[in-house]
Amino acid sequence: MQSNIMNKNMWFLGLMLLHAAVVNGAETGKHLFILSGQSNMAALNPDESFTPAVENAFGKDHVIVVKKAWSGCPIRIWCKDWKPAPDWKPANADEAKIPGDKQCYWPQLVQAVKEAVNGVELTTVTFVWMQGESDGLQRLDEVYEESLRKVIQQLETDLGRKDIQVVIGRISDFGIVHLKSPSWQAIRDIQVKMAQSNPRYGYINTDDLNDGVNASGVTVKDDLHYSVEGYRILGERFAGKAIELIRKNE
Repeated sequence: MQSNIMNKNMWFLGLMLLHAAVVNGAETGKHLFILSGQSNMAALNPDESFTPAVENAFGKDHVIVVKKAWSGCPIRIWCKDWKPAPDWKPANADEAKIPGDKQCYWPQLVQAVKEAVNGVELTTVTFVWMQGESDGLQRLDEVYEESLRKVIQQLETDLGRKDIQVVIGRISDFGIVHLKSPSWQAIRDIQVKMAQSNPRYGYINTDDLNDGVNASGVTVKDDLHYSVEGYRILGERFAGKAIELIRKNE
């Protein structure tokens, strides 16, 4: 009899602990995913593969996905305090543009995030970044690492948290195959270095995503942009790495 009572009490205690875990854990808040970058992020449709994957992992009612991307933009369009290397000289008028000449887009990204969150309790925040091609083309690799760290710090400050997961899409092999560009390779190396610098960070490979048929029906090989199938896989890889980081850091 005493054993039965003890078993019932243990069962009740377990039920209460489970309830507390649900109330205080991931089920009460939402997982925020912020997707940003330049053209290869702009061309990604999160609804095709990214959002279904994270919703499957965490539940449709516990996921918020925000995407703001701008094609052809170097990192200085996000970085509020961007500074070029002392010896950098722009090759043309477009390269000379900095936030003072061309509006920094960061406030637009933050506003979109705040509108999507709208006071909801957040369990996790993950920043998904697909950018760097413009900086590689403009030989801005010397300040890319510092600039990317500043962008992440801006997000930490604006959201008031230090536990943000960061998923970086390493820029593809386009600039290596077609341009033999040391700056392009340097950006790739910096992105990997960043991804390995923090247990909350990670990166994905995109070298195999720029072969195949693109959205215009043209067959491409080692292109600057990705194939139709490539963008679908890009979303899957971003989601997979994000889920991995969130679960690892719970």
